[in-house]
Amino acid sequence: MPTFTTTPRFERDFKKLADAQRERFQRVVRDAFVPDVDTGRFRPSLRVRGVVGAPGVYEMTWAPDGRATWQYGDEQRPGIVHVIWRRVGTHAIFDPGPP
Repeated sequence: MPTFTTTPRFERDFKKLADAQRERFQRVVRDAFVPDVDTGRFRPSLRVRGVVGAPGVYEMTWAPDGRATWQYGDEQRPGIVHVIWRRVGTHAIFDPGPP
């Protein structure tokens, strides 16, 4: 099972989500993202791909208009993948704006 940390920006984004959105994000992470990140092979429905202009940062789809960005971090436990969640929300998280 991977380890996770979050950025302050992710925490702010997450608090803005509706309860149903938070629950769906957590379900998708638990049921799809975690098993896939452990193997390094992501199912097509997550639409994992690199973020243009941000080397090492990836995005995934967790709802029709639900996106999250993340990156691999230094292992916190030997041999266990570590993920840093950066942003979460709608596609609007990719719009430029104040941090």
